[in-house]
Amino acid sequence: MKGDTAGGPVLELKGISRRYGDLLILEDVNVALAPGETLGLLGPSGSGKSSLLHIAGLLEAPSSGEVVIAGRATSKLNDAERTRIRRDMLGFVYQFHHLLPEFSALGNVVLPQLIAGANKKHAEVEAERLLSALGLSERLRHQPGQLSGGEQQRTAIARALANKPAVLLADEPTGNLDPKTSDVVFDALLDLVRQEGLATLIATHDRRLAERMDRVLVIKDQHLVQPDSRNAPFASSQRSSVDA
Repeated sequence: MKGDTAGGPVLELKGISRRYGDLLILEDVNVALAPGETLGLLGPSGSGKSSLLHIAGLLEAPSSGEVVIAGRATSKLNDAERTRIRRDMLGFVYQFHHLLPEFSALGNVVLPQLIAGANKKHAEVEAERLLSALGLSERLRHQPGQLSGGEQQRTAIARALANKPAVLLADEPTGNLDPKTSDVVFDALLDLVRQEGLATLIATHDRRLAERMDRVLVIKDQHLVQPDSRNAPFASSQRSSVDA
């Protein structure tokens, strides 16, 4: 299922609220993403960024509201239908790469395509194309343990794009990298998603990175609002020194 996104947003969050018991995390969140658009989602740790991404990615249900993907409301879908949408329409990148250590970089990007039913040769060609676009043409046969932190995360980005999703959801995709490596990986990510024409929602606490996207919104007091330029940027309280 790829859906028809012509003339409309590919991802819509309508009136999304999320509660955990008596704790209100998100309230009446509304946002739409067009094909090819990049949106930065700002907020400090604990503000609800990950919860919103999980809801957008159909990994958890909102307490109220509707997630619409490629014009299709998802709240009434069964588990199998939601799984198909995640497989065919959505790509995910997390702070930690979660690569399979026994597979090469190429193998990690081939595998999700095979699971989706792709021909092995076609999957290998597509994996090599994506990895090369991310500057890893010389590292295709290396296992994750032989790659730097930045190379591992670029491999994870290629894996997320392997099945040609319409929407990419990224949760602190450079949060485990040092500032220099973070810039390299973030530039590669933005360049590739724009080339591929993906709607992209990236959660971060780093305003410097978020402002390189087409739009920026902030989670503040459970609501999604425009950023206030008078506020100090959200800064990472701790950075590792993983190299590119």
